[in-house]
Amino acid sequence: MKRLKQQAAAQHRSLNFQVISYLEEMTHSVPIDADALLTRARSLRRTPKGMKLTDHVLNELKVVGRP
Repeated sequence: MKRLKQQAAAQHRSLNFQVISYLEEMTHSVPIDADALLTRARSLRRTPKGMKLTDHVLNELKVVGRP
């Protein structure tokens, strides 16, 4: 806590603002490559050969194992 107070004083900030600044800095999101993410999702979603995914098949797969 002492170090945090010193850092806040060095930046001419209140302790509260210093904590908020650190939290904002630590939670910045990393830019996402939407095209790469979409390509990856499509590759995972591919339907196996010989199997046609329909709403009926998906509903059956959802309830398998449910009481």
